[in-house]
Parts: sequence; C-alpha cells; structure tokens
Amino acid sequence: MINVSIIGASGYTGAQLIQLVHQHAGMNLTNTFVSENSQDANKPVSAIHGTLAHMPYTLTPLSDAWLETLSQTMDLVFLATPHEASHDWMATLSSGKARVLDLSGAFRIKDTEVFKTFYGFEHTAAACLEDAVYGLAEWYESDIKVAKIIAVPGCYPTASLSALKPLAAQQLLDNAVRPVINAVSGVSGAGRKASLTTSFYEVSLQAYGVLGHRHTPEIEAYLGTPVIFTPHLGNFKRGILATVTVKVKAGVTNATLSDAFNTAYANSPLVRLRDSMPKVDDVAHTPFVDLHWKLDENSGYAVISAAIDNVMKGAASQAIQCANLMCGFEITKGLITQ
Repeated sequence: MINVSIIGASGYTGAQLIQLVHQHAGMNLTNTFVSENSQDANKPVSAIHGTLAHMPYTLTPLSDAWLETLSQTMDLVFLATPHEASHDWMATLSSGKARVLDLSGAFRIKDTEVFKTFYGFEHTAAACLEDAVYGLAEWYESDIKVAKIIAVPGCYPTASLSALKPLAAQQLLDNAVRPVINAVSGVSGAGRKASLTTSFYEVSLQAYGVLGHRHTPEIEAYLGTPVIFTPHLGNFKRGILATVTVKVKAGVTNATLSDAFNTAYANSPLVRLRDSMPKVDDVAHTPFVDLHWKLDENSGYAVISAAIDNVMKGAASQAIQCANLMCGFEITKGLITQ
C-alpha cells in the first residue's frame, strides 16, 4: 500500500485528489493539509466540500516540521498549492524517500528567465527544476516512471498538447504558420477563492490573458513550436474545450491525420478518439481526453478539438495517472472501471 499525503487539500483540485486517492485500492491517504494560516485549518474536509461528507479527513495546518516528516515517511506527496509555495517547499519535500507530484506551475518551465517573466518571481530551486519531469502522462511515460519530482501540466496545456503533439511527432505541421488555440474553461479553473471577476453571476464568455498568458510558454516548450493561445472563461463549472487551427504540410491528407492520432494514442486508454467534435458534457467528472479533427485538403488547414475536465485530466486525475506509472500500477487504476 502506497502512503500518500495531499498539501492544499481544501481547494477544488485538492478535494478532487482526496476523492481519487480515497477510492484508489493501492493508496492509503494518511494526511490532508492546508497552509498554516488557512481559515480552513483543523476543519473536517466535509465542512468545506459536501461531496466528501462520507470521508473522515481533517485539514491539518502545515508546518516546517511536517515538511521534513513527510519527506521521510511518505511514498507520494501531492502539492495542490500556489506556485510560490511549491517552489519554496520542494527542496525539503523531495529530500527524503517521498516522490512529489506538483500541480502548480512552479516546475513546468525550465527556462528561469521565461518563468520569471510569466510567474513574477525568481526561480531559485535549480536542482529541483533540473530533476522535474513534465507529467503529460501519455507522452512522457518512461521518464515519469523513474521521476522524483513531477510537474503536472496545466489544464489548458493538457488539452492543447493532446491535440497538437500527434502532428508534431509526425512532423506534419507547417512551421511557417503558428497553431492558433482558442480554449474555453469553466470557472473552477480560477480556483476556490472568491473574486468578482470569477463570480458565477458575473461570468459571461470572455477572452483573457490575450497574447500573454503563462500557459503559452508551457505549450510552446513541450510542442517545440510557437503558438497563439487565447484562453476564455465560460459560465459553466467544469471542463475545457480547446479548438485548435493548424496549417499542415503539403500532401497531408485526412488519412494522414487519422494515422497520426491512432498511432499516438493506440495504447492510451484515457484518450478517446471521437467520430464528431467533442463537447464538455462528455468529459465532465471523467479522466478522459476526447479528440476529433477535420482537414480541408485543398487549403491545408485542419481544426482539432479537444475536451477535458479541467479539474480531472487537467489536474487531479492526470496526477493520479503519473502516480500510477511511478508506483507500477496500471495507468487507469483508481480512475475507471473496466
């Protein structure tokens, strides 16, 4: 049995991790933490998230002493914390036997100057950054299996890269034309903290972070080509729909695209290649990526659509996929029933 702790357990992603670890037959959830000064400290999880009312966990305030203890006693630690907290705590947490899965953006971008530009603070955890493996589970399986630190991808990059990497892998993209990614997320992507801009009553449908969102360099780093990425906030709770427009090289056909996707995901049980453009309702509360594509062979432009649940495949269930790989379990263990 794998001993697990979750830090940042009061947020939407933290609560989803609690549910997934609790139902995982190979994992034992020993501790659920919040920051030392959190208003949720010492409360039962059920007081914050009613869907977890049947679970016995309490939100323990985290201390420096706890960080050291977890590093020596846990098999896995999940960090569903702000970027700065993950950055500051990683060296201690990863100093012992514990393997750490970080769901913040602190260790996704290897270029520290790019990181500073987009995250607003200096990255000084150089050794941890070097050790961190990007946790896009379908694409970096062998590295994930042996990693000490996993940088779990962002929700938008997960959808975008799932759509684009099959084409990049087969060198089908026309590199003279940037892929254009338009993606819409539900309000849970903004986190649990109250804000007027993300209040459900105030949210309509709006682009934000235009030509400057911090997920742009993450997508570009793991795709290997520049993109134009525009996120949108929609008035629904969960899910992301990414619509990606690309120019492919001359001679690429619909059959070529189909072969690329089928080859890429032939052994990926959590990727579903659909017969029509996917929708958010089909993936909400599931660990799946749904994909479909269409190519205009005359113009060479293709549109690929990817749908995920931003809290699941965009965060918590992808972290569980990585944990399964690290622990020698089937990648779907605790996520779907056969």
